[in-house]
Amino acid sequence: MLGVTGAMATTALTGFSMMSMLSLGYLTWDLMGPNQVENEPVQTFDGSSPVPQRPHIIFIMTDDQGFNDIGYHNSDIRTPALDKLAADGVKLENYYIQPICTPSRSQLITGRYQIHTGLQHSIIRPRQPNCLPFDQVTMPQRLQELGYSTHMVGKWHLGFYKKKCLPTRRGFDTYFGSLTGSVNYYTYNSCDGPGLCGFDLLAGESVAWDQRGKYSTHLYTQRVRKILATHDPQSQPLFIFLSFQAVHTPLQSPREYIYPYRGLENVARRKYAAMVSAVDEAVHNITYALRKYSYYKNSVIIFSTDNGGQPLSGGSNWPLRGRKGTYWEGGIRGLGFVHSPLLRKKRRVSKALVHITDWYPTLVGLAGGNESLTEGLDGYDVWGAISEGKESPRLEILHNIDPLYNHARSGSLQKGYGIWNTAVQASIRAGDWKLLTGDPGYGDWTPPQMLSGFPSSWWNLERHTEPQKSICLFNISGDPYERFDLSEQRPDVVKELLARLAFYNRTAVPLSFRLVRLNATSHQTHLCAPLLSVDL
Repeated sequence: MLGVTGAMATTALTGFSMMSMLSLGYLTWDLMGPNQVENEPVQTFDGSSPVPQRPHIIFIMTDDQGFNDIGYHNSDIRTPALDKLAADGVKLENYYIQPICTPSRSQLITGRYQIHTGLQHSIIRPRQPNCLPFDQVTMPQRLQELGYSTHMVGKWHLGFYKKKCLPTRRGFDTYFGSLTGSVNYYTYNSCDGPGLCGFDLLAGESVAWDQRGKYSTHLYTQRVRKILATHDPQSQPLFIFLSFQAVHTPLQSPREYIYPYRGLENVARRKYAAMVSAVDEAVHNITYALRKYSYYKNSVIIFSTDNGGQPLSGGSNWPLRGRKGTYWEGGIRGLGFVHSPLLRKKRRVSKALVHITDWYPTLVGLAGGNESLTEGLDGYDVWGAISEGKESPRLEILHNIDPLYNHARSGSLQKGYGIWNTAVQASIRAGDWKLLTGDPGYGDWTPPQMLSGFPSSWWNLERHTEPQKSICLFNISGDPYERFDLSEQRPDVVKELLARLAFYNRTAVPLSFRLVRLNATSHQTHLCAPLLSVDL
């Protein structure tokens, strides 16, 4: 029997067959599903408790989900739950993230550009003695100060070589998830070289051996639902950061999610699509739990990707240029939306300029914090732009300056008009304009991988970057696909943006990237855990 929730499901999923809805799990909202909590407790809180004015905040992040990997961007992947939330909220269609994992997560948590945390280069590898700088007050720490109960579930990837690097020491009351950048979805094994593998799943600061064998998307959803079921929404505001490892490689999914995509001939795309559908179902179940346990009316749900998709692993950023790991739009233009009953203007698309650093001051502001708590950050409070349709206070974005990335051989200070060495990889957005210097990464336009027979060099089918160029300029508002380089026609704009890069570079802190890796003592005991027994 479907009941009320079943009726809601059929309304929300118009256009899908009964078989497809059953296979995706949307007709089992009021039944036990694979990512629901077993034996959920019945809430028995005192109903006289005052409803908190500060909203409950649920921040959901996916990993490596491309611009074309969501239903409302006309994708071949079905995401009815995400589409519905976005349609009833505010879609962020001028939203920027970073091109790889650690940088996006660090900027979300600190509200600062990479150049201001020393994390300008690459990611934090499992054995590197590095983590989020200790002098940074994190967003969850600020929310704790404002009376929030803070919880993180999922991928951390901000370092763990000392205990004080762990999420539970950086502002989260509880943590359940994996510390490294990539793990097996069932065994939770993580490797950093041949023979250097460890079990990477923690509950707090303890190893969660008993959870091995459970699919991570389901497991993380169960944990979030348990938090919602056991917390009193009327006594204390809640912040949950749900950081899925999906849809990062390895491409692994339960069979029931693959079945609806059996028509996709490309195997990687088929598995990838199945993983996205599992996430979509998970978000649906979490939203249902928010309603069931009386959070929803006073909640803000934020959805964000961490970087662009990887076409070689089934992702798609079409029609944007580039991919994960590049500063082309396909690497840094993010999927994002906000869904909340508290939005003043809903069911719309926002073109306001928003960056991932903006969530820190925005959420602290929503939580009742004053501007002194976010002073000096690179992010802006963009709630007015999102909720009321006001202009964004953000006028520009420093995408990054990476002094360690391979320098472009054709670049020089002379080619940068004596203002900037164009051999250095850097990118900035100011108003309508976007400038790239150095090597921005593969500049390809990759169509969705619908077929199985692409040649090994298929990604070279369309690439317009001249190998001798070290400066590119685009009018992103008029040319979002970056097809027309205007650097030679508009040297005046180039000079202005080079000057902005030089300005930002003068504010950069020393790079903290360390090539030396610690001995894998923890890995030798088959665990991914802090590599130093004491905090120095």
